[in-house]
Amino acid sequence: MNQFNSLLNIQKAFALTRIYLILITILTLSIGGYAIYSSYQFAEAQRSKIYVLENGQPLLLALSHNVEENRIAEAKSHVRRFHEYFFTVSPEKSAIEYNINKALFLADNAAADYYIKLKEDGFYERIISAGVLCEIIVDSVKIDDTTYPYKAYTYARTSVIRSSSILYRNLETSCNLLNSTRTENNPHGFIIENWKVLDNSDIKLVDRRE
Repeated sequence: MNQFNSLLNIQKAFALTRIYLILITILTLSIGGYAIYSSYQFAEAQRSKIYVLENGQPLLLALSHNVEENRIAEAKSHVRRFHEYFFTVSPEKSAIEYNINKALFLADNAAADYYIKLKEDGFYERIISAGVLCEIIVDSVKIDDTTYPYKAYTYARTSVIRSSSILYRNLETSCNLLNSTRTENNPHGFIIENWKVLDNSDIKLVDRRE
């Protein structure tokens, strides 16, 4: 009789263990399924976001039901942001490096090569030693989305500000735009490639001592 009871207890224990394993498996699958669903929902939410700059002010976040319709707005904002980082130069090494690093997150080696050339030519050293400030105003960015990669043209004006004078210059550039992964440093999800300066001619020199 004791053996029968022991056998019965063992069977009950196995049955309970099997039930526990089934419940644990169901719970694990439920948690995994929920995690996958949440990740998908998060990815879709990220895809529904667009990033734009307004009047050169800090990055603003906007939502769209159809991101593709707003991709051109993002492309313009991406190109504008790159130029503002690259051509805003203050006479301080750390500030120059900060802006250049921000700009290079948005572009490929063409922009890096242009920066290296400026650096090797002593451009930044002269800026620092003379206490010069460089600013940029982007007038417009034109995007040709009829082909891929997109083609972008930027029309801007730069100012080289010294204590004695201000030199105004015209700036026109072109580049291609490739879709890329959105990151904290590249919120628009584009990479600028084949970036070229088409025109950087002087407009006028204003004497500040007059």
